[in-house]
Amino acid sequence: MRGKAAAGQAIFLTGFMGSGKTTVGRLLAHLAGYDFLDLDDLIVMRAGKSIDDIFVESGEDEFRRLERAAVASLRSLARTVVALGGGTYTFASNREQIRLIGKTVWLDCPFDLCLSRIEDDGSRPLLRKKESLRSLFDERRNSYRLADYAFNIGGESPDEVAHSIAIMLKSKGRLE
Repeated sequence: MRGKAAAGQAIFLTGFMGSGKTTVGRLLAHLAGYDFLDLDDLIVMRAGKSIDDIFVESGEDEFRRLERAAVASLRSLARTVVALGGGTYTFASNREQIRLIGKTVWLDCPFDLCLSRIEDDGSRPLLRKKESLRSLFDERRNSYRLADYAFNIGGESPDEVAHSIAIMLKSKGRLE
């Protein structure tokens, strides 16, 4: 934990693909009376094409450039829950920007649960490399651990997770 944040700052959810960032984020935003933003949706809107198309046509480096620009554009964001892409928080420049805007919550979800949630999702370009997915998961955990707060995901429903995170953030003075 990196200290108490003022209520009203943005809340960023980080974690591996399939950890529940978007689903839990929407529910948490509703509970908190905050807006919700999915960073991947913002990138798709700005690029005018799907993430998969960005990866195929321009490569991961271009996607990451678009992702950095999207994070930088959130500087004045407040009272919003943001679901980050699975790789967003692994880049130091993104973490620095995010720390200026709000606080992060890592949805620490076991690999097998993440995989079960996403294995049939054809819209995820990194799923094409299933043989290296476990090592990517392990590698990214080192960055996720730098989040302000961590929440272990198990068998709870998304509603239960969102409610528990809201209670945790309220107890830390993060939510009104």
